[in-house]
Amino acid sequence: MSNPSQGVSMRTYPLRPEAVYFYATCLVDMFVPEAGMDAITLLEREGVRVIFPENQTCCGQPAFTTGFPAEARQVVESQLDLFPGDYPIVVPSGSCGGMIRWHWEKVVGDDPVLMARAASIGARTYELAEFLLHVLGFSRPDTGPGTTVTLHTSCSARREMGTHLVGRELLARLTNVQLVHHDHESECCGFGGTFSLKHPDVSMAMVSDKVASLKATGAGQVITADCGCMLNITQRAAREDLEAGRSVPSLPGEHLATFLLRRTGGKPMGERS
Repeated sequence: MSNPSQGVSMRTYPLRPEAVYFYATCLVDMFVPEAGMDAITLLEREGVRVIFPENQTCCGQPAFTTGFPAEARQVVESQLDLFPGDYPIVVPSGSCGGMIRWHWEKVVGDDPVLMARAASIGARTYELAEFLLHVLGFSRPDTGPGTTVTLHTSCSARREMGTHLVGRELLARLTNVQLVHHDHESECCGFGGTFSLKHPDVSMAMVSDKVASLKATGAGQVITADCGCMLNITQRAAREDLEAGRSVPSLPGEHLATFLLRRTGGKPMGERS
């Protein structure tokens, strides 16, 4: 098993696949389903058939990182049969993708049979932006008006999946989009799954710093491919707007899949009648 720090070395795929498995993540399923649907639309528009395993749940990251290995193992074992075909597994979240790629094998590491199955799944797992860029060669004309955005990538996704690199490159392919970087780009937003629940005061301070850094760029919105971070950042910004009496959001956020779809002539799920 490779070191997770090598995740920034982007994966390619020997042949353009005719189908992929889509692992939506629990946060997308519960809070931002339109991001998942827009990601599926992006993939299908590129001519890729999308298979959605119905029994998928959580990647197990909350239990794993909070010190509950038995519970994490139960979550992982229950999903090892979801991907029987030899297709890539695409995840619209770098942190969840990193959990599957690097850590599922660890979670079942005392069982060689399960370990081999988890390793096979990890070897086929891609973060959405990585897959669009390095496997499908995503490049479509930018049909949107000129705009300035800033990018947030979760700290674990940066380390394990290199999402800041692929995110920047995808946005750079949109000719009418200017990307501005912020001072706290590599710092955690304070979400961290259960961290924000166990340490709310520390989490609040962290996300407040992050929001201030993002706002200082003057960007019209923040783009991210991690819904947990997006919810944490935009809800903190909304609270600040409420306290300041502002009626217009000062820092709207959007998942990268939705942003890409709209900019390249598609209609996001949330805007369909």
